[in-house]
Amino acid sequence: MVYLTRHEFFNAAHRLSNPQWTDAQNEAVFGKCANANWHGHNYELIVTVKGSINAETGFLMDVKVLSQIIQQEVCEPLDHKNLNLDVPFLNGILPSTENLCIAIWNRIVPHLPAGVSLHGVKLYETPRIYVEYFGPALNN
Repeated sequence: MVYLTRHEFFNAAHRLSNPQWTDAQNEAVFGKCANANWHGHNYELIVTVKGSINAETGFLMDVKVLSQIIQQEVCEPLDHKNLNLDVPFLNGILPSTENLCIAIWNRIVPHLPAGVSLHGVKLYETPRIYVEYFGPALNN
């Protein structure tokens, strides 16, 4: 098994707020992130795919293709957007870094070539805070 990782960046604003809660409840749980005037992050995205090396190319997959998938499916729809208002695939989802990481996974998976699977998505919200997602849990 070989792992290939691509590193990308995007910037976006959001507000963490449960619309069913009062402003006081939102502030108590989300603190400054519940600011009604939004706040932004310089997100750092690390995507790792896995599979076997193609004997003809020596590649797991063409890294340019992986970059194109990430750009088209993730960075372009999210970059310089308000995650609460401007991104249809996040409609109705609280745009926490955890939920955003899972949404990114779901955007990438259908576009990977045969024989390549998504191993993990790591999303940095700040240099000290990140989320990692390794796909849906299996029911045992």
